[in-house]
Amino acid sequence: MVDLATRVWNHKWKIDPIVRSLIDTDFYKLLMCQTVFRRRPDTRVTFSLINRTSSVPLAKLVDEGELREQLDHVRSLSLRRGESTWMRGNTFYGKRQMFTPDFMDWFERLRLPDYHLERVGDQFELVFEGSWPEVMLWEIPALAILMELRGRAVLRDLGRFELQVLYARAMTKLWEKIEHLRQLDGLKIADFGTRRRHSYLWQDWCVQAMHEGLGESFIGTSNCLIAKERDLEAIGTNAHELPMVYAALAEDDAALRQAPYNVLADWHEEHEGNLRIILPDTYGTEQFLAGAPDWLAGWTGIRIDSGDPATGAETAIRWWQERGEDPREKLVIFSDGLTEAKIAELHTRFRNRVRVSFGWGTNLTNDFRGLVAGDALAPFSLVCKAQTANGHPTVKLSDNPGKATGPADEIARYRRVFGVPEQERQEVLV
Repeated sequence: MVDLATRVWNHKWKIDPIVRSLIDTDFYKLLMCQTVFRRRPDTRVTFSLINRTSSVPLAKLVDEGELREQLDHVRSLSLRRGESTWMRGNTFYGKRQMFTPDFMDWFERLRLPDYHLERVGDQFELVFEGSWPEVMLWEIPALAILMELRGRAVLRDLGRFELQVLYARAMTKLWEKIEHLRQLDGLKIADFGTRRRHSYLWQDWCVQAMHEGLGESFIGTSNCLIAKERDLEAIGTNAHELPMVYAALAEDDAALRQAPYNVLADWHEEHEGNLRIILPDTYGTEQFLAGAPDWLAGWTGIRIDSGDPATGAETAIRWWQERGEDPREKLVIFSDGLTEAKIAELHTRFRNRVRVSFGWGTNLTNDFRGLVAGDALAPFSLVCKAQTANGHPTVKLSDNPGKATGPADEIARYRRVFGVPEQERQEVLV
């Protein structure tokens, strides 16, 4: 097992690049990338960084030269032979050859496109522009780099023994969570913590701890490199990016209203079983489900990623019942702002009413709250979102207006088109 404190103390970052592989990313990114490659390869997009926690002055904490060095390193990466073999030959979600030969041929030749980086006040403007299949693969590496560089800036001020104690406390903190969770009969939980992790090495340690501490209750990790190296299941389906871009490409209000369902129609043609998971909250969960075609009710389940999670699950249960489906056969995946206490609460409330699973993110892989002076390692809300598609702005509404993105006039239009009323603003949890 890696001695994390010594590795950090030595500050030899050349042996610890923040992103060390093109598959050091989330599994859903690769699944979505294949869909985009096959169906919308010529779409031009821009992605950009959004720091929702403006109180964290990234440009003051992170050296711009160091940031460029890490971004340039990612641009130098290409798929290694063993990684290609794993993607081509492994079984994912019970399916062989999940990734098609034409996609793999393209991916093996890929180098990520250039970026635009500029300091604006105390924040960074970081923008990626180009073809959708290429640009979308910048999201996870960009977030991981900035999260870890911020952490490294804090850790540089700590002495060797302080680092040993810090990591010992963080390990103890996580193990206490695991001891709490393993009391939950029938728990199913996966690591979803790549994008806001403390570091790659820490995420890898957390995954190993979960695997040992929870046994079969730990069902895998979203991180493809860790899944490969630790012989675990790679977990993930799809994300808000798909409906955001499809909607931006819609020619009129009628096409806009239909766009989220077109996304899932395309997905339906490519995937089956546990990959048929609805993510309904991009433009309001209740509005999405009210207008959903009947065939969607036959899908495996729903992922709840914003708003009050219990309310979202109750809404899904009612919808399945109204459509003649048995909720006890359906899967509900909770993935937003989870703590071990919230996981226990939701598991207890819903486990006998639906099949329950959890995708645990920041509070698994980056919970250093209260462990350094001034809480300088507390996680913060950083995202990298699609901003335009073929020159048209993208919009996300969410079930929490605190997560909404896009120009104000377009947000108002989308609310009108999708019939989303005023929503209660909630704290954005990470």
